[in-house]
Parts: sequence; structure tokens; C-alpha cells
Amino acid sequence: MQIVVNTRLLIQNKLDGIGWFSYQTLKRVTQNNPDVHFVFLFDRDYDEQFIFSDNITPLVLGPQARHPFLYYAWFHLSVKNLLNRMNPDLFLSPDGFLSPGAKCKQLPVIHDINFLHNPQDLKPLTSKYYNHFFPKYAKLGTRVATVSEYSKNDISENYHIDANKIDVVYNGINEGFAPLSDPSQQIIREKYSHGKPYFLFVGSQSPRKNLNRLIAAFDVFKEQSQSDYKLVLVGAVYSSEGDVKRVIDKSNFKQDIIFTGRQSQEELEKIMASAFALAFVPYFEGFGIPIVEALQCEVPVICSRTTSMPEIVGDAGLLVNPYEVNSISSGMLELYHNSSLRNQLIQKGKERKNLFSWDKSADLLWNSITKCL
Repeated sequence: MQIVVNTRLLIQNKLDGIGWFSYQTLKRVTQNNPDVHFVFLFDRDYDEQFIFSDNITPLVLGPQARHPFLYYAWFHLSVKNLLNRMNPDLFLSPDGFLSPGAKCKQLPVIHDINFLHNPQDLKPLTSKYYNHFFPKYAKLGTRVATVSEYSKNDISENYHIDANKIDVVYNGINEGFAPLSDPSQQIIREKYSHGKPYFLFVGSQSPRKNLNRLIAAFDVFKEQSQSDYKLVLVGAVYSSEGDVKRVIDKSNFKQDIIFTGRQSQEELEKIMASAFALAFVPYFEGFGIPIVEALQCEVPVICSRTTSMPEIVGDAGLLVNPYEVNSISSGMLELYHNSSLRNQLIQKGKERKNLFSWDKSADLLWNSITKCL
């Protein structure tokens, strides 16, 4: 059996949510199925760490697909021609893009369809590309995988796909996330937050991450609590960085808002485990990986009551309205004043985290693959 896999998002030191999904599930799927031959398709030079086992053949195929015109050239031309020459049993695409015209079976992992609900969050040409082609990809797929029941229902309803054709493959939790001792936490706080407790946000500065309202809510929290707490923002700069910077500059507490930029995985794990709480209030998420990473670190979670997030956090988080600054700030104040509630959320998180692991994710993805075959 031969499976060709789109691995263009396996980029050294630049794994994001979909990149980590690809890395963790493909590592296990390839190693657990030594009798299957996998062909990994990269659109640039790759790092050997991504060749997880002897049953993988890597291929570099141009052009580099990082723009709508190049998406089309790569998936609709280069990949299609390769698939029709190789005639594999399946084309697996962890980022959801497929190759119309390819004669083999295809399985996309469509993590969410935020671009349908919030097209303004993307550059206009990217938004048009996604909204034109992803409904076609969903229909073209032999099956569709996604990362939450919310996304499954969203894809089914909006793309008119039978829900029985869609498999839920939850994300897992990277192995390095774990609680830290109090002295170790204090070392991290000295490094990043002047030794003070901090609320933490992890993610890009994409508009849907809702950083403007989070910063405004932190202002309200500081005014009402008169505390020395900080807000630490970890993640890559996005096109909206200028807008976020302007909001920070207008804050009365801008000296208490710390933007670290993208951090190494090892450093992120320590920053997460040292937080007073995760403040994660996007208005749209297909899953929300930082939520389960916080649960793993025994850090309480404040998150949005919208889209997939209540499904992921269950009763182990404090749910707020991401569209209302006062709702977010009230959640922050509640955790600050109520240590009993904070401890309850930590205890519930210890149970909730057990629902999520990359071993389970890989098994679910393989089940979806076998259904296709």
C-alpha cells in the first residue's frame, strides 16, 4: 500500500497548529504501520527530523506554495500530475488542500472554516481562494477529517456534506508540557514578567485571536484589581501586528503588557507552566491547542464560550463572551479574587486533559484513512 502525504507545513522551528498536528500524527502513523509506504511531499528543502521511519520517501516538488497563485500551481498542477503518475492508494492532506483532477482517493483534514464566517480576517485573495476551493475539496474528499465536533457540524451544514462522511480527530498535547515547581516558575517569571504573576496568551496576532479585546479587558482588570499582574503575549507576528501595537500603546498599563514573539517549544512549555492563568479568547477556533496545553500544565483556563472551545475545555475552564470586554475582564477578576475557583479548575483540568493525546489522535486519523481504503 502506498500513501502520498502533503507535508509542506513541516518546517523546522516553524510548526504552528496544523504543523504540530502533521508532525505528531504522521510520526505515529508512519511508525505504527511499517508495511505501508509513505511518500512525503515537501515544497522546499526539508529537515531530516521529519523523516520519521524507513518506510518514508521524501520528495521536493515545486513551486513553493505560500500564496494563492502558488497554492493552485502546487496542488492543482504539480501534485496532481505526480499523483496521476504514481497512482497511490490515497493522498492525505493534513492542511485540507486537495488536487482536483487526481485519480486517486483523497483525504483532507479541514481544521476549521473560519474563512467562511470571517473572510475579513485573511488577505482578500487568500480569502477568495479558500472560499472558492475548500467547499470543492470537502466534496472531493473520499472522507473528511476535522479536529472537533463543532468543526464537523460546521463543515457538514455549510458545505452540505453528510456528517457520516466526516471523522473527528482531536488534537493532542505535546510531550514537554508539564507542571513546574514553584521555584522553577519564579525563575521564568523573573525572566519574562519582572517576577510578577501573569495572564498568558499563546497564538498568532491574527484578527480572530481577539487580542484587541483581551488587551482592553486587561486594562479593566488592572484598574479594578490594582494588582501588579502582567499580561504576556507569546506568538508570531501577523499582518495585524500594527493594530495590536497601537492598542498596546494606548493602554494605561502598557508597561505591564509583554510581547515575547515566537518562542522555542522548550521555552513555551516553561512559560505556559508558570502562568497564573491562560487567557485565550479568540472568537473562532476549530480546536484551540493552547487550552489543552494549559490543562496539562495545571494552569487554569479562561476561554471563549464560542465555536469549539466549550467542547474542548468542558467544565475545566471559565467561559467568557469574547465579544464583550467586560465579560473577559470579569473572568480575570474572578480568578484573581477566588483562589478556591482557581484550584477547582486546576483539579478538573487534571481529569479533562486525559481526553487528549497524540497517540489517540494518530489512531483516529488512521481509522479515517482505513475507512477511505
